[in-house]
Amino acid sequence: MIDMRPYRTLGGGHHGWLKSRHHFSFADYEEAERDCWGALRAWNDNEIAPGSGFPAHPHANVDIITYVRQGAIIHDDNLGNRVRMEAGSVQVLSAGSGIRHSEYNAEGVPAHLFQIWIKPEQSGGRPEWTGLRFPNIDRAGQFVVFASGCQQDRDAAPLRSGARVLGVTLSAGQSVEYRPDPNRHLYLVPASGSVLINGVHADARDGIAVSDEDSLILTALEDCDIVMVDAP
Repeated sequence: MIDMRPYRTLGGGHHGWLKSRHHFSFADYEEAERDCWGALRAWNDNEIAPGSGFPAHPHANVDIITYVRQGAIIHDDNLGNRVRMEAGSVQVLSAGSGIRHSEYNAEGVPAHLFQIWIKPEQSGGRPEWTGLRFPNIDRAGQFVVFASGCQQDRDAAPLRSGARVLGVTLSAGQSVEYRPDPNRHLYLVPASGSVLINGVHADARDGIAVSDEDSLILTALEDCDIVMVDAP
């Protein structure tokens, strides 16, 4: 099953300093049919204006994966981490028993990012933050695992569930195959470009929910950058 969720149909709004679209129910946006997808609880498409950002606020019992698509943000948390995350960077905030953090755009251009929330298998635990950079050349034509709770993905940022967050860049006309467990929940979003997924057309920032598929064939219609969650 492949369920298209075009960008134009997503909830969200314009808050002055923040433009946000929600692939799943989030904040004031509620839609029963888009409440979650397995352990995937949220996928927010955010644009943060220059000189602004999210002030310090708390989280608990969630893994938050941030993929910076364009621009840069400064992450600051009460664990002592203060890091500038550029485009192509991925950070994982495992909130555990509780953490406070802020995200600020100190650049002169907007910051564009995906924020993905995944439910951990257990509540509590020590909060942690991990940041990694994944250059496009490393994931050209092949999936690279950004974050994972699976033992085989030792070079990825750690998650507290059996979920995986992956990325791939494709040149126009290039294809790649991904063979998932049919019992898992896949969700893909092209950060840029357009792509065919088992023949279904998706443009930049569209969402594609996938289940009960033995194989996915992704064929780029133009140069594209794709992020995917493979969740229990």
